[in-house]
Order: sequence, then C-alpha cells, then structure tokens
Amino acid sequence: MNLIIDDTDHPLIIKVASIQSARMQVYFIDNDDYFQHRLMATDEEGTEYADNDERSIFYARGVLETVKKLRWCPELVHCQGWISALVPLYIKKAYMEEPSFRDSKVVLSLFEDDLKSSLQEDIIEKIMLKNIVRGDVEALLPASATFKDLQKLAISYSDGIIAHSEKVDPELLEFAREKGVPVLQHADPETFADAVNNFYDEIWSQGN
Repeated sequence: MNLIIDDTDHPLIIKVASIQSARMQVYFIDNDDYFQHRLMATDEEGTEYADNDERSIFYARGVLETVKKLRWCPELVHCQGWISALVPLYIKKAYMEEPSFRDSKVVLSLFEDDLKSSLQEDIIEKIMLKNIVRGDVEALLPASATFKDLQKLAISYSDGIIAHSEKVDPELLEFAREKGVPVLQHADPETFADAVNNFYDEIWSQGN
C-alpha cells in the first residue's frame, strides 16, 4: 500500500519472518526512501538524518495500517522510543473509531538517547490525519520544536510511561506525572521484566 506524507506517495512494504524457537512471527515496516541503507537515527558520522521526523510519521502510520490490514485488535500497544512517538496520538485520535484500536491501551518507553535536532517547520501539517485538529498538537509542538517536544506529545496521549534507563530526561518524567500518566521507574534488570508485566496489568485494568 502507499502512504501519503506531505502530498507525496511513499510505498509501504510489509515483511514477515518467524522465530521458530519462540513460535513467533515478526513483522517489519520498510520503505526505500526512509530506511534503505540507513542506520537507526544517524549516519556513519553521527549526524542525525534531516528527515527523522518524517520517518517517524511513516513508521507510526505504517505500523497502524499493518495492524488494521491484518485485523488484529491489540489490547496493549507498547511504543519504543522516538520512532514511535506519534503512535499514541494516532491511536487516540485518528484511529479511535477503528475496531482494531477502539479499546487499546498505549504504553510508551523512554530512553536516554533522545535526538537533539529540531523538527521540520511544517511538521504539524505532515502529522495531520482525520479527527486530529491543530489544537491537539500545537500546544506541545511550538516553532522550532524538538524531539523532546515530540516525546511530550506522545506522553500526553499515552496511558503509561516506562523509564528504560536511570538517565531518562527527568523533565519528561515530571511532565508525565503532571499529566497524571502512571510512570514505571527503571529498576534492577533482574526484576524489571516482572515489574513491566505488572505495569501492563495495571494499565490494562484502568477503565476496564
């Protein structure tokens, strides 16, 4: 399928592989323009890609359209880092009437390796989808917005936050608490997995 971003068609390629020992299928989102011959967020010299915000838009929409196409109905969607920062907004606004996401809870993981560059000036126009109005995003994406602002937008539409490092920006964690979003602090690696599972149960039980 194609996704339109900034009036340009971008082919969405869905790939699937299997992990035999775990009896698990893994789905991959691909696109030659945004991901081919690239590293995660920076080039080989450590320079952040200028279109990382567009890559984030494509990834978020690509994942959600894939879930919708496969007719999955996830009870909980766990977003990992900056690349998925727009997923909470899209689930809670643009896809809120879709059967796949009508009852979904969203958990966002924060890491210490946030991007430093500014978002493109027309980022709000590129983000827009049905059911999203400018007021939903403008307050948290001011002129010269950064990826920290994008993370705050993600926090605002999440049901829970997980700090995956002791060095997660304290401003983001404080922002989550001010918004009344439950936060799971980073803990001993030996007990963290159990803590995350318990946190999932806590988030899912809210409103159910």
